[in-house]
Amino acid sequence: MSRIAAEHDTSYAAGKTKRKRNRFLSRWETPGLGYLFISPWLVGFLLLTLYPMLLSLYYSFTDYTLMKPIKWVGLRNYERIFTADDKFLQSVKVTFLYVLGSVPLKLIFALFIAVVLNKAVKGISAYRVAIYFPSLIGGSIAVSMLWRNIFGVDGFINSVLDKFGIEGSGWISNPKTALWSLILLSVWQFGSAMVIFLAGLKQIPKDLYEASSVDGANRFVQFFRITLPMLSPTLYFNLIMGIIGAFQMFTSAYVITNGGPMNSTLVYAVYLYERAFNRYQLGYASSLAWIMLVMIAIVAAAIALTSKYWVFYETDTGRGKRK
Repeated sequence: MSRIAAEHDTSYAAGKTKRKRNRFLSRWETPGLGYLFISPWLVGFLLLTLYPMLLSLYYSFTDYTLMKPIKWVGLRNYERIFTADDKFLQSVKVTFLYVLGSVPLKLIFALFIAVVLNKAVKGISAYRVAIYFPSLIGGSIAVSMLWRNIFGVDGFINSVLDKFGIEGSGWISNPKTALWSLILLSVWQFGSAMVIFLAGLKQIPKDLYEASSVDGANRFVQFFRITLPMLSPTLYFNLIMGIIGAFQMFTSAYVITNGGPMNSTLVYAVYLYERAFNRYQLGYASSLAWIMLVMIAIVAAAIALTSKYWVFYETDTGRGKRK
């Protein structure tokens, strides 16, 4: 009898513990509790992202200048932008030139450095940190000011050229070279893309290189036949992020050239800033902002549609998915 009682007490205690555990888990499975935990992010998203976006969309259909009451004008801002605003066309042209020049060069340089740093060499971690460090301050105002002095008429570049008997010029005051000065600064800020490339290189199996070496493939063939295809998803991510960042570039152009000379560096964000905070045409600037969003979306969508031809995943073979 004592044994039966002990077994009964044990089963009763186990059942009680199980019921308590189920009640505890059911509390955590309640949807409301999940929303409670994400509420700080949710409130921040609604108040600091979604609400300003919707407000900006509303302002884009108004004549809002801070100097008079808001007036609804419909599509008049957009009509004026596309038909009577020469600076808009110039800013779009300069922005696309900047994107086409900076993004490929930045990715190529970042990939090159990542391949060089992907070596089992003593102290390689210190080299990686030293090379990545400038990217932490690469987009700051201080670096932009330094860059303006380096490429100025009496700057470091011309001083070096003068030692070789070459007469330099004002690189940022010349309409033909000013934009390239900004592009070089963008390429110098390669650290983030390099780290992502380096992480992608670490995921490529070493067996592929060993097998290709046995078949007689040199490093050039290995890079284009193994490294690039295996790294294509990482390249795709860096390309999208690089394009989005390049379209929104503002600090460098504003601090170094302020859109000049002769509007040769008038990137889209600088022109939008000029309309919003120099002329106080906030409704017009909101229209420009939404046009920028549409342009970025179109370019990103075009790249996404073409990615099936050059981005390869583990389940892919060539242009299609494995059957």
